[in-house]
Amino acid sequence: MPRFGSSPLAFPDFSGATRRLILVNLGTFFALLLAQFAMREQAGGLAAALSLAPDACVHGSLWQPLTYSFIHPTLLGTLFELLSLWFLAGFLEMQGHSANWVMGLYAVSVLGTAAAALAIYLAGGTLGYAVAGFPLYGCFGGIFGLLAAIGVLYGDVEFLMFFLVGIKARYLVVIYALVSIAMLFGEQRLYALAELGGALAGLLWVRMAPRRGVSFMLSENWYGLRNRYYRWKRRRAARKFEVYMRRQGRTVRFDGQGRLIDEDHDDKKRWN
Repeated sequence: MPRFGSSPLAFPDFSGATRRLILVNLGTFFALLLAQFAMREQAGGLAAALSLAPDACVHGSLWQPLTYSFIHPTLLGTLFELLSLWFLAGFLEMQGHSANWVMGLYAVSVLGTAAAALAIYLAGGTLGYAVAGFPLYGCFGGIFGLLAAIGVLYGDVEFLMFFLVGIKARYLVVIYALVSIAMLFGEQRLYALAELGGALAGLLWVRMAPRRGVSFMLSENWYGLRNRYYRWKRRRAARKFEVYMRRQGRTVRFDGQGRLIDEDHDDKKRWN
């Protein structure tokens, strides 16, 4: 876990994107618990339908890449994932990254994990090397993407592995990557490849995404496009007005922005 100043076990602020991610994951966890209590037989089918099963996804369950990260079947696994999410997302927000940027990083990592799992599953079937398509669930891909981003941006920051051993972020990322690579030789190779896909998606986000998030970038581009359209309309109206005034025997001029050039005023300024 990250070492924050003089208190190695201090929690970051519970706000912004960190709070939203934790509350959404907690809400779905307790919703599934209530569903299991209310309808024991159907609850298991609901969790399976929302988890990412590559075979089911390629045959029509297209919502699974968006829902699998909210499925947490065990209490201990949920606790570990949400604590890790709290530390990593909170750390990035404490370093000045906006909530939109952190949310975008997490979402891209989750989707990158799903895309990697589906790609490996399809490639294995095409090449004749069947890959076990057991369901994927949990926010491990998003966590790995956050960790990879921290390893790139803040590689010298010390983490406390298992709350005991201090280790720099870049080395922790390498250790997790090596563990995932080692898992490729076991039965959980799809899980390992998906995890590496989440880390790769997180790295691409760090390199390519705007610092203030995609939503801010899209809003800025939208307003810029709208302003360019209004300026074009103003220049077009200015040209039409110039033509109209010439027909009336008068000459007026506008600049490149569609603003009227007052030549009399300019002459007065020149001689005063």
